[in-house]
Amino acid sequence: MLTQFEHFAVTEMMGQSDSPPRANGTLCFGSEWERKSFGMALALAKNGFFEWDEFRDELIAAIGAWERDHPVDRSSWNYYDQFLSALEKAIVKAGVVDAEEIMAAL
Repeated sequence: MLTQFEHFAVTEMMGQSDSPPRANGTLCFGSEWERKSFGMALALAKNGFFEWDEFRDELIAAIGAWERDHPVDRSSWNYYDQFLSALEKAIVKAGVVDAEEIMAAL
């Protein structure tokens, strides 16, 4: 069950260029890391580490960059790869972690 903030965040994205995958009206996650990334972004925004709209701007930019880099062959497209890239940028900008910490975790 979604909280009021989570409902706001998800519904605000519907029909937009950063809209997450859905099936039968619910969010779709192909793997557990996708679900966790989505939940982490919501929790960090809800707790004031960054504004949801700032995260969405990062996500839209990540999707746009991927589309520019793959104008013909889009067979490797994964929404949550772009979502994770945007989340990493947002948490670095917010000072939650630095880029070196992210690279070390990989």
